[in-house]
Order: sequence, then C-alpha cells, then structure tokens
Amino acid sequence: MHVYLEALGCRLNTAELDELARQFAGAGWTVTPSPDEAEVIVLNSCAVTATAARKSRHRLHTLHRRCPRARLAVVGCWATAEAARAEDLSGVDWVIPNHDKARAVEIITGIAAAPAAWEPGRWGHTRAFLAVQDGCNHTCTYCITRILRGPARSRTLPDVVATVRHLAAQGAQEVVLTGVSLGAYGHDRVGSGDLATLVEAILTETPLPRLRLSSVEPWDVDARLLQFLNHPRFCRQLHLPLQSGAEPVLRRMGRRFTPAQFEQLAAAARAICLEVALTTDLIAGFPGETEADFAATLDFVAHMGFARLHVFPYSERAGTPAARLPDSVPQAVRVERASQLRILGERLAAEYRAHFIGRTLPVLWEHKDALGRWHGLTDNYLEVFAPSALDMYNRVTLTRLTIVTDTGLQGEILDG
Repeated sequence: MHVYLEALGCRLNTAELDELARQFAGAGWTVTPSPDEAEVIVLNSCAVTATAARKSRHRLHTLHRRCPRARLAVVGCWATAEAARAEDLSGVDWVIPNHDKARAVEIITGIAAAPAAWEPGRWGHTRAFLAVQDGCNHTCTYCITRILRGPARSRTLPDVVATVRHLAAQGAQEVVLTGVSLGAYGHDRVGSGDLATLVEAILTETPLPRLRLSSVEPWDVDARLLQFLNHPRFCRQLHLPLQSGAEPVLRRMGRRFTPAQFEQLAAAARAICLEVALTTDLIAGFPGETEADFAATLDFVAHMGFARLHVFPYSERAGTPAARLPDSVPQAVRVERASQLRILGERLAAEYRAHFIGRTLPVLWEHKDALGRWHGLTDNYLEVFAPSALDMYNRVTLTRLTIVTDTGLQGEILDG
C-alpha cells in the first residue's frame, strides 16, 4: 500500500509526520511523495486560527477532488476541534483526534509495527524534526492549542538523547527540537532537568553536527540556555514569541512578560552572540488593541531588529477567554495592521541579511530548484541559494554570501 503524508501548521506537526512516516514504513507501507500514487492520504491538520482550520478543511476537499479513489485520514488539531465536521467531509474515512494520534498508523493499517529507521530526505526534507514535548500549561487567553493538545508532558531525557544519537548515525546533519511549549520540557518530570539540561546532554553525548530549537516562550529562556549560543554546534537562532509590543495588550493576552523584560532578554542573548537571529510571532488586532497600542508595537518591533516576523491577524477561537473579551477590532483593521507588520518584517529581514554580505558561513543544503540552484540554511536561519552541478543534498559546506535577494542570499560554494 502507498500512503501520502502532509502536514499543515507548526513544526510539531512536521515532527509528528516524520514519526508517522517511520511507523507506516515499519508496517510495510510505502510512503510516496505524491498524493497521485497513494491509496491512503493522511493530513496532519491545524486549528490554531480560523484560517488554519479553513485551510485544513479546504485541503481535504482538494485532495479528495485530485485523488477520488484514495481514502483520506485527518489527524491532529482540526480533527480534535471539529471532529463531526471532519467526519461529514466526502472521502474522509478516518478522523483521528490528538489523543489517538499515537495510534494513527495502527488504526489505519491494522498493524502495530516498530518504526523504520530515519533516513535524511526520505520523508521529504533534510533536517530532522524531533518532538520532545507536547501540550501546554500556560494560560494565554487567545490560544486554542493548549485546549486541543492537553497538559504539558515530556519525553524522557535518555529517550531523546538516544533518538538524537540514532538520527545522527543515520546521517542527520541537523535536528530541530519541537514541542507545543518547548521551554516547559522536563517540568512535568521531577528530577529530569529542563530544556537547558536536555540541550547540554545532546551536545555532550551525541555527535550531532547542528542542534536547533523551535519556538521557546521568553519566560522559559534563562542564562543556562543562552550560554549555548556560543557553542559551535548550537544554531544561533532563538524564536521568541512576542505577540505584541504594547504592555496593556500583553496583559489581556495573559502573556507573562513586559516589553521591557523582552528587551532585556534580547540584550542578554546578543551580549553572548551578537549575530544571533531573533525571530518572533505577532498577533495584529487583538481585542482592545488601540491605535496607540499598535503604534507601540510597530516601534518596539523596529527597535528590536528581528531577523524574521511571523504575523497573524487575531482570530477568535471558540472556548478561549479572548473570544469573550470586549472591544473587538474590526476584521479590516486587523488585516491592515498585519500587512503593516509584514512590510516592516520584510525590511528588518533584509537589513539582517545585509550584515552577512561577503561573509563565509556553513550552509546545510536541502533541495535543488528547476534552475539548478541548491537551497539551504545557515545555522542563523539565513536562506541561501547557490548554483552547483554536484549533489549537495544533506551536505554542509562553507559558502561565501554574495548578494541579498528578496527572500534570502545568493552564495558561492567554496568546498563543494
């Protein structure tokens, strides 16, 4: 049997897709890169915003129209939030919510098999995304994910280290640690340490060339974690969700910091590693956000000099406290504010990229485009492309960065 796997939304969904692929392979199924070849299609869905839920629903419609003979399985957050609606969709045979996701392959195949080994690129990308934590105990008023994913829970440290060691032995050049609340790693396990403890164990006990963190809440970043920005195998990037640069909005959001505290954290990170890529998330048009609040956010974001912004217009999610807040911002205003933030983000990203013109940095190459150019990432999350007639897939090479483009940097491979 052939199965096609696709994920929407966060990096945790991507990490889970890797695990699903390995489980299907262990059950004797073939994971195919195209839905056209599949008898079964699995969509790991997202419901973090109303737009994400709509995309999950529309993607299932599209896949069914394209592959009417394939049986569809929808798993994950949208399958949890709107199970009845998912069950009514044409072509959908399985609706598997988060609490059953670990059994998804057994439910679909009827086989409980050991996962196959990970191989670089076999499941569609070079970097290995590893889920080390799930669920969340925080009370951000806008967030539906903590409701859909349940309380925070972590994999054991020895299990994670053993998995990373295995991934490195299979050829992984970079592992990205993911979780719903990654910074809460270990908090649910007495005596098991925290995220900094886990990072230290991976860097000490495995030969992994590069370790990257996905999103970490600012209040979970301490001096012990920041010290690794000086480690040659720890990627110089921190994704710290800000959401707003206005203190009154942060209070209504239930965020556990102020703009001043965020600025202090960023300064501490840059004191250790001046070139660290600080990236962030922002919500535009949260209930009660005034013009003055939004202006404060624009000013703060510009002042912080982020390397990349992920911007979302606020989206009401039923069951969250924010959905009941007064002073709703009109949808058109939310969209306009999000647009202004994205324009600012493009300028800031270009300014960050420009600092590296003429520099030589290691690049992990991920894929080749139709023009014969290889695309990859530096450790500080710069997107680089460079021409090469050689097979650069899953290789890390020194590359001289020569030209800033709209989306990244053009480079010249030096040791390919």
